[in-house]
Order: sequence, then structure tokens, then C-alpha cells
Amino acid sequence: MALYLAESILPKELREKATLEQAAAAVSQQAGANEASLIEVQVASDLIRAFFVLEADNQAAVRDILGKSQIPVTLVKPVRLVGQELEEVRKNAGAIRYLVEWNLPEGLTMDAYLARKKEKSVHYAEVPEVSFERTYVCEDMTKCVCLYNAPDAASIQKARDAVGAPIDALTETISVTPDKDQK
Repeated sequence: MALYLAESILPKELREKATLEQAAAAVSQQAGANEASLIEVQVASDLIRAFFVLEADNQAAVRDILGKSQIPVTLVKPVRLVGQELEEVRKNAGAIRYLVEWNLPEGLTMDAYLARKKEKSVHYAEVPEVSFERTYVCEDMTKCVCLYNAPDAASIQKARDAVGAPIDALTETISVTPDKDQK
């Protein structure tokens, strides 16, 4: 099984937190029924975009799981988790405040990205109010999604400057936890 990042522009009927939590529960149930698992959901604070991370056999399974849960999909890509172990993410997936998207430069390899990340990550200490949590790097090296906790967006910009990484999109997120009691 591999990890997949799925992005969605949410329809109006899902743009309430309680409704979205019910939809996330449906995704979790569909995943379980397909021998897959929902790892986490990060949702823009305006409830327009959502980012689902699933562990599944392939992209088609992810699209099927989300489709059966009435979640429209704009992108599904295999990703590599960097910065945390998967089991830690499973335990603490809801505690994120900001999501940064970075469209990676053409020609960057995974090995070069990982070496750069290791070298530059020490500079996060220069911005102690920001806590880097984890990154999902698309295996095709087109983009990465980095998750942070910080008091505000300006702090995120300061942290990204410290590590020499741009921001193509910065999204404040809300915690969405699947309602496990939904049937």
C-alpha cells in the first residue's frame, strides 16, 4: 500500500464543519471497506478546499473511495511522508493550523529534495513560534504540501524564508475529525 494525496474543491452542501465531518466519516468507512485507510483530512478554514491523505493500493481506489463518499476529486497523487512517522500522524492528524503548497522546480529529484530538506530544516529553530509537522511530497516531484502549527501566516512566511523555501499557496486550516458514530 502507498500514500495518496487527494485534493477536492468542496461543493456547497459540504461547506459546514459538521457535514464535512460526516463526509470524512463516510470516506473512512469506504476506505475500510476497500482495505484502505483514511490517514488525515486538512480543510481550508473557508471550507472550500480539502486535502485527504489515504493509504491505498492505487489511485483508482482513492478516486473510488472519495467518489462513493460524494467527495469530488481534483487531484490524486502518490506521496511520500517526510518529517513524521505514519503512526504518529494517525494519532495526531487533526492538530494542524496551516498548509503550504509548493510547486517544486522542474528537474528536482527526490534525493536532492530530501538532502535539501535535511540541510535546511535546522533553520526552523530560528522561528521558534512555528512548528513544522510534516510534508507530503508527490512522488512525481511536481509539488509538496507542508503542514505547520503557528500563531499566524506571517510566522509561516518567516519560517519558509529561514529554510529558503517558497510558498505557492498558504491555507489556514481547521480541524476536521471524522464522526466515527456516523453510519
